[in-house]
Amino acid sequence: MSGGTAGASEDRTAGEDRTAGERRQLMNVAYRLLGSVAESEDAVQEAYTRWYALPPGRQDEIASPGAWLTTVTGRICLDVLGSARARRERYVGAWLPDPLPDHSEWRHGPGADLADPADQMVLDESVTMAFLVVLESMTRAERVAFVLHDVFRYPFAEIAAVLGRTSAACKQLAASARRRVRAARAPVSVAAAGRADAVRRVKEAWESQDIAALVGLLDPAAVMTADGGGLAGAALRPIEGGARIAQYMVAIADKAPGLELLERSVNGTPGLVARRDGVVMTVASFDIADGRVTRIWAVRNPEKLRPWARHDDTP
Repeated sequence: MSGGTAGASEDRTAGEDRTAGERRQLMNVAYRLLGSVAESEDAVQEAYTRWYALPPGRQDEIASPGAWLTTVTGRICLDVLGSARARRERYVGAWLPDPLPDHSEWRHGPGADLADPADQMVLDESVTMAFLVVLESMTRAERVAFVLHDVFRYPFAEIAAVLGRTSAACKQLAASARRRVRAARAPVSVAAAGRADAVRRVKEAWESQDIAALVGLLDPAAVMTADGGGLAGAALRPIEGGARIAQYMVAIADKAPGLELLERSVNGTPGLVARRDGVVMTVASFDIADGRVTRIWAVRNPEKLRPWARHDDTP
């Protein structure tokens, strides 16, 4: 693949590792396709294993190792998405994508042309929890076509090689995925400062266990989804309605004395991290419209919070 942010260098000197610098880009692609850091790491590692298994002569014949690795990674992710459906049907409660600390490598691919602000906006948005949840509603072929074309700007001719379909079919898949994204998008865009302010007010109301204040900050039709994976206490079904969510949040605070709430960037947007005795218990992401919280995604599965144990060690 040669489109968009692939940026594979084709003029490296002989003897230099021609795949140097590709791993970060491949992880960016894989995470958006799978929503799981561990699965993304496995997919990328498998792609590299296949590359190094090629005879040197075959490697030399490949003009763009980055393109080759991206195609292979895409195919591996396509297979993983197929098996993931079955696994997630057996998952205890709701399944949510892994929340990410604010590491810039998840938002900017190496070699990316960031001159176009619109391209950068799409790349940044594509790692938010709201966006990833929409991707979960797509078929695996739609997701691959949409992520590779609309997010990473790969041409449909190259995406066809990943999906084993025609370019025209890939265009239709991306168009269908695009409609899903448009239908799910919040009607009103909120500036970063406004989002941070809304999350800060939720934090303060939650800390003071002020139900009335929380109700005022939550949209009446707000929905809260929690992911405990059967490994941590969490509501098994989404909680609907601002009043019910407020009561639930206050009940959590009441049952967990010493719970510490920290404002943190979660998947590139303002969020909250709940710690107790220095251990990260929950990472919450928010969607906001018209100054009110419309969606809350709370990840409590400890297996998904491992990156936060390393990252969130500041007071």
